[in-house]
Amino acid sequence: MNVRLAYGKTGLDVELPDARTTVIEPSPVAGLPDERAAFAAALEQPIASPPLRAMVRPDDRICIVFSDITRATPNERIIPWLLAELERLGARRERITLLNGLGTHRPNSKAELEKLLTPQVVADYRVVNHEPASDAALVEVGVTRAGNRALLNRHLVEADLRLITGFIEPHFFAGFSGGPKGVMPGVAGQRTVERNHGAAMIAHPNATWGVTFGNPLWEEMLEVAQMVNRRLFLINVTLNEAKQITRVFAGDLVEAHRAGCAFVKQTAMRPVDAPFEVVVTTNSGHPLDLNLYQAVKGMSAAARIVRPGGTILIAAECGDPQGRGGPFYELLGKRDGPDGLLELIHSPGFCFPEQWQVQIQSLIQKKARVLVHSSLPADFVRGAHLEPCEDIGAAVRDQLARHGPAARVAVLPQGPLTIPYLREG
Repeated sequence: MNVRLAYGKTGLDVELPDARTTVIEPSPVAGLPDERAAFAAALEQPIASPPLRAMVRPDDRICIVFSDITRATPNERIIPWLLAELERLGARRERITLLNGLGTHRPNSKAELEKLLTPQVVADYRVVNHEPASDAALVEVGVTRAGNRALLNRHLVEADLRLITGFIEPHFFAGFSGGPKGVMPGVAGQRTVERNHGAAMIAHPNATWGVTFGNPLWEEMLEVAQMVNRRLFLINVTLNEAKQITRVFAGDLVEAHRAGCAFVKQTAMRPVDAPFEVVVTTNSGHPLDLNLYQAVKGMSAAARIVRPGGTILIAAECGDPQGRGGPFYELLGKRDGPDGLLELIHSPGFCFPEQWQVQIQSLIQKKARVLVHSSLPADFVRGAHLEPCEDIGAAVRDQLARHGPAARVAVLPQGPLTIPYLREG
């Protein structure tokens, strides 16, 4: 059986044993025949909200939050459409700020911003990177019920109208992306994010794929976002594997996101009857597989259906040279394996940037062996406590032989765009 995996911009073909392989993919959804018309219709007939035209005033300071380069949001399409609509409604260009919702990721260069938004948008509008560690860039807007100081970007807080864009996909500890995640962690302070993503929150059983309400981590994200919910308008899209827009969900922060999550859940969540000894996964290709930090998501999707003691093989290109450094890798280097890292992360008072990703990777590795096919040097992969894999097909055959004649392999060609789960009973 030949299976094409989402890998970088080109994809990757692998040969797998036909009789022992199960391919698990999202339900196919066609792209919208006229994306721009659907986008305009969603702004005019939003969910549980007045239309955008009723919210825009000529002298408004408008802040538009957009996703960074690690997200598949089609910014290059939806942002120019949105700006054209704002101009038609009388908004003043000089009073619009485009804020890059980096969360705690690195800032994007001018060239990257031009690729995200188009060179024309970058030339014509004020575009700024969020600064999660800068006190001058942040404003405290309240304290959550759990005692977390809610620090948000000043441009968002001081705006008269807030437009939060993004796309909705399953998320490995926040349930789904989009919605309040555009605000927190998108444009939140690093201290706020670190406390929200702390060891106890990540370890909660409801901090997982497909769960929002009842997930304490997501509920705190919503609580923070609602502290600036006055004159806030959500614009989220859903995508298929070809990165075509399949639906546009605009309007109220909660209700528009709820509708989008329900749509994604129908297409992405796929039941299986029993766990597999070997699971091949991806990180959905470019741009989601730019670095190893992001690839933990693909590992997490596979971990849901791998048998304890089984093997996960992930294909993630990791082609961003700037994605080979930072706190994630620094923390991985502080201990020699998952047990030591989990002990460190759970130690009283411990707090380290990006510890949540290390925590989840370590939990996955306690359940299964993880092999990585990427463009990274083998020593770099080993330094992250993972095993390099040059040939996925050969590695699958080796692992099936190790697990015995009854062993089976599952393949998630689109990685975390498909969320498999074990059928109850």
